[in-house]
Amino acid sequence: MGMDTTMVIFWAACFVVFVIVEIATLNALVSIWFAIGSLGAMFFAIADLSFVWQMVMFVGLSAVILLATRPLVKKMQGRRYATNFELDIGKTALVIETINNTLSQGRVKLDGTDWAARSEDGSPIEEGAVVVVKMVDGAKLIVAKQPQ
Repeated sequence: MGMDTTMVIFWAACFVVFVIVEIATLNALVSIWFAIGSLGAMFFAIADLSFVWQMVMFVGLSAVILLATRPLVKKMQGRRYATNFELDIGKTALVIETINNTLSQGRVKLDGTDWAARSEDGSPIEEGAVVVVKMVDGAKLIVAKQPQ
């Protein structure tokens, strides 16, 4: 009885699909276990073991890899890193164009970078005023007048 190339191709295709899904999800670790399980099942198909044994290998290896890496995955998912915009909250900026939310106008200079800005409470803030960054909304800073 010769090797069933259909099953070898099937498991190789599963491996490729799971790897593509893993790459597409950008570090989310959603399918790497199944990719490794597919690889194991493919080797069982090459060894001409029955489909039942191939499935046992696929499910078993996927589960073992999942359980072995779960603590690492949990630790990675629990971490939160401050992105650049989060680091800007609380900093002071200089108003370089009067902020008027009604007219959707206003710009500030923060660390040498020119940003669109809106006032937190909706009140206008004159050019030359010093403001505090309260929030980042896309490419806009939400600011408040610095207390005197």
